[in-house]
Amino acid sequence: MPPPLFADHPADQTPERGAVEALISQARTLRGGLDAVRRESSVAGDLAADPQLRWQRALCELAVHHLDDLGGHLDQLREGLPSSPTGAAEPRVELPVAPPEPAAPERGALLRRVGSAEWNLLTDEVTWSDELYTMFGREPADEPLTLDELPSLVHADDQEKLAVMVTDCLVDGRPIDGEFRILRVDSGIRTVHMVGEPVLDADGSTACMWAVLRDVSELRRSQTAVRETGDSLQRQRHIAQTEHRLAVELQEAVLPPWRGSLRFPEGGPVTLDLAGRYLPADTSALIGGDWYDALQLPDGRTLLSVGDLTGHGVAATSGMAMVLGALRGMAVAGHRPGQLMGFLNQLLDSATQPALGSAVCCQFDPATRVLEWSQAGHPAPLLFRGGTGRALDPPEGVLLGATTGASYGQRAEQLEPGDLLVLHTDGLVPRRTHGPDSAHEGTERLLALAPRLGAARSAQESVRIVVEEFGATEREDDACVLLAKVGD
Repeated sequence: MPPPLFADHPADQTPERGAVEALISQARTLRGGLDAVRRESSVAGDLAADPQLRWQRALCELAVHHLDDLGGHLDQLREGLPSSPTGAAEPRVELPVAPPEPAAPERGALLRRVGSAEWNLLTDEVTWSDELYTMFGREPADEPLTLDELPSLVHADDQEKLAVMVTDCLVDGRPIDGEFRILRVDSGIRTVHMVGEPVLDADGSTACMWAVLRDVSELRRSQTAVRETGDSLQRQRHIAQTEHRLAVELQEAVLPPWRGSLRFPEGGPVTLDLAGRYLPADTSALIGGDWYDALQLPDGRTLLSVGDLTGHGVAATSGMAMVLGALRGMAVAGHRPGQLMGFLNQLLDSATQPALGSAVCCQFDPATRVLEWSQAGHPAPLLFRGGTGRALDPPEGVLLGATTGASYGQRAEQLEPGDLLVLHTDGLVPRRTHGPDSAHEGTERLLALAPRLGAARSAQESVRIVVEEFGATEREDDACVLLAKVGD
């Protein structure tokens, strides 16, 4: 199929496929017309006797090469960027910033990059066009170069290639079609594409050789830039996919792999029926630093926590793993929720890569059914009892990592058999609204579930109700929810 054409100035948005197919159809028509002109120039007269016909033929060949050079890019315009082999959603990749669009070329600028030459083997006469002198960085007074002198301006790595093309033309009568680099007197290097043919005399011997040379330096640099940009995109995509996989694996390793109700403490006087769920963002690439956790402590109390670190990817999940590990270790050491928040704040404030975070930490004593809790810029736990729900009054506490030496308050709540405690992160609902009431949307929707949650027989059934309410939401961020139901 003939290569399609594309516009010099790309559109701001990806063109529709129908528009691209229309361009391809126009390109086929153009290629057919070009082939017709080439045939006419070949049969209209004697190429050897009419330099004008040779010039027309050469321009047709150059037009063909233009179409061939642009064809690959136009195929990319129709096909677009390659998709993931698995077809799964890919992590977001920042594309390179496009350079400023160049000014439109002056009329006739293309022809000024095209020159012609003729070497007469019978008279040793050489004729160069003015454009060819400019292309080679020479003055007309310098006289044109013979075929023997021409390699003196050709890059050393391309001299053999030029010699083969010239020899094939003069000895075997083959057309010339190839590229080589020239070294100008101003130390510039230009890439030249040469097409030409031998002109035979009456005996069939080569009488002269004519050629048309085109400066394709800018085109080749553009092609190199496109190729390097494509390679860079592939590398960035590979890096992003690797980081995404690491973030997912780290998150799965840290969050509790609960598949049913858990009861803490084992054999204790009061049981806590627990269930948790991670709710991903609408874009799968946005793996954040949200967590939920429950841990039975050595003294019989149960540690409950949820939290969220800023950012996404490996940095956020590795920071989350660090914070969660520190939280568990300090809780096992016997520290109360208010102290735990203060230590976590100090940890984030002094970290090599500073980050902000919010969290709520609770400790439940089964002997007394007392819940002690503290928070750091986080939504308060919700308590459901008797078919109604309310948010617990939060103690003071700023975001983790926001200020050095922050202190965190602590409150206590007496729980009763059958109570349901709901802890969640603030990504539960999309942040489409602004104002003082937007932050309470998730809390209000959770509290509205009080009758259904009150009728649920287990924490696992309750978490399914929450997921039904929020699971299909197009969230801008991921979220976690942890439910604890107090047993008899």
